[in-house]
Amino acid sequence: MTHVLAIDQGTSGTKAIVVDDAGRVVAIAESALRPDYLPGGGVEQDPEALWHSVVETGRRAIAEAGVTVAAVALANQGETVLAWDRATGLPLSRAIVWQDRRAETLCQGLADAGEMVAARTGLVLDPYFSAPKMAWLRANVTRDGVITTTDTWLVYRLCGAFVTDVSTASRSLLLDLDTGAWDAELLALFGLTDEAMPDVVSCDQFVGETTAFGPQPIPVAGLVVDQQAALLAQSCLDPGAAKCTFGTGAFLLAQLGGNAARSGAGLTTSVAWTLRGRTSYCADGQVYTAASAVRWAIDLGLVPAADQLDAVAATAADSGGVLCVPALAGLAAPWWDATATASLTGMTLSSGRGQVVRALLEGIAAQVACLAELVASDLGQPLTRLRVDGGLTRSAVLMQAQADLAGIPVDVYPSAHATPLGAAACARLAIDPALNPVDVVGTWTPQRTYEPVWSADRAADYLNRWKART
Repeated sequence: MTHVLAIDQGTSGTKAIVVDDAGRVVAIAESALRPDYLPGGGVEQDPEALWHSVVETGRRAIAEAGVTVAAVALANQGETVLAWDRATGLPLSRAIVWQDRRAETLCQGLADAGEMVAARTGLVLDPYFSAPKMAWLRANVTRDGVITTTDTWLVYRLCGAFVTDVSTASRSLLLDLDTGAWDAELLALFGLTDEAMPDVVSCDQFVGETTAFGPQPIPVAGLVVDQQAALLAQSCLDPGAAKCTFGTGAFLLAQLGGNAARSGAGLTTSVAWTLRGRTSYCADGQVYTAASAVRWAIDLGLVPAADQLDAVAATAADSGGVLCVPALAGLAAPWWDATATASLTGMTLSSGRGQVVRALLEGIAAQVACLAELVASDLGQPLTRLRVDGGLTRSAVLMQAQADLAGIPVDVYPSAHATPLGAAACARLAIDPALNPVDVVGTWTPQRTYEPVWSADRAADYLNRWKART
């Protein structure tokens, strides 16, 4: 039996699992993290806390499993960046999180290049992606060291390799989507011409060995950005298959296969993965605040704790006309408005906590439903089902609202570990050359399926009223 240690280093926490070659999770370790939300749109994390969480959860998971692991895989946050010293591996800045909006002015100054950037990268010129944050760090924090996404730094400290995987690189605004190589013109556009850029590797490639988790060296393989890892775990291998992960944000991805078609609807196109020498692409849309919006509600006292979300929402039969646009960190696709702020409207003296919390959850679902419409427009056919994973799928109120507003069944992935399972699948492909992607993810039965209850007219009326407030 072959075992893999797979680590999901996320915004709100780090999770390490040990999984066997049948896909069974035999050990889990988790460590909570909390970004610092700063005035002016800043969102930062302590890099050493990220590193410590990776090592600590990995060691705990291996100890709990009591087995030898054949490889360690890593899924990462995607667009979070930091400056660090390549000689020592020590950080030279805080980690600037994907939610950070402080590079908005820089993006505005490059607006004339927006069409070229979109055509070259498949992305939108927005501070959400890596390059604007890298340029902001250079202009405002330090000229020293290298600036990379967190995966490159973590892998360097694990095994000394200076690499990033192709799916993460495709989220940077610096990669030519069609060639899979760093683009000199894009690097110059962001003032990053002299930067040392990591080698771009496949998601099923061995990159080194690490002793971070014990004295026995463990090969490092299976590098992938978090959302694409979840897409793989949920067997979204055929064009048109779509999933949404409800984590700190909500991220809807649809498989495009080998066609890197650019979106005509305000979405983005990225590399899903390169496995067995073949690159697959995906269309994706983002909701910046999902679980982070719930945490905001908890901090305000609207909800006692995350596990009480549905209990509070259930105190109201419906939202009572209250509408929420939870743009607490701006709006992503298709609005791409970093200056957008959240709103609660339709409240009266009779509005209570239940209505407000229900409206917040419906607002998250409404954004995802809008993304589903746009994905369908790009695909030329409607989505027939939506596969979902992430912590917020535990909210039956949110999942039912999602089915009602999108007008399609919502299938809840039966494991809480989609992202690390996707990374583990990449590592298994590195270990065994005889396997193919379908062999390492297989099929699955939903933990629960939510069917739409609202009529199409009711859903359309709600979405029209909600869109009018964005």
